[in-house]
Amino acid sequence: MKPTVAQPDESRQFSTPERCSILEVWNDASDFAASIARARVAPGATTQWHRLHGVVERYLIVEGSGFVEVGDSIAQAVVPGDVVVIPMELRQRITNAGTDDLVFYCICSPRFTPECYESLE
Repeated sequence: MKPTVAQPDESRQFSTPERCSILEVWNDASDFAASIARARVAPGATTQWHRLHGVVERYLIVEGSGFVEVGDSIAQAVVPGDVVVIPMELRQRITNAGTDDLVFYCICSPRFTPECYESLE
């Protein structure tokens, strides 16, 4: 791998059936170790229950506020600066409880691929 400065193209943000918008910030086959995506959840929305197979995910909250649920734990409040660690195979979802978009980075290791994703709804 060579040194890189990734500059995501905002026009590549897309809506998902999971009820959020995603912008892939870094997801390259040359870097199996990690991927980074920015997620955006609209006010009042809750993402689908889902889990990732063989991937640990971390949410880094950067804007907004909400509640996250992981596994069978009770919903926990999240605000900017919080990091949520989601072990592989555990179900997860997040709710935007604010009036502005809830924005967070999804940092996956190893890197996210569509094959690791499972919708639970």
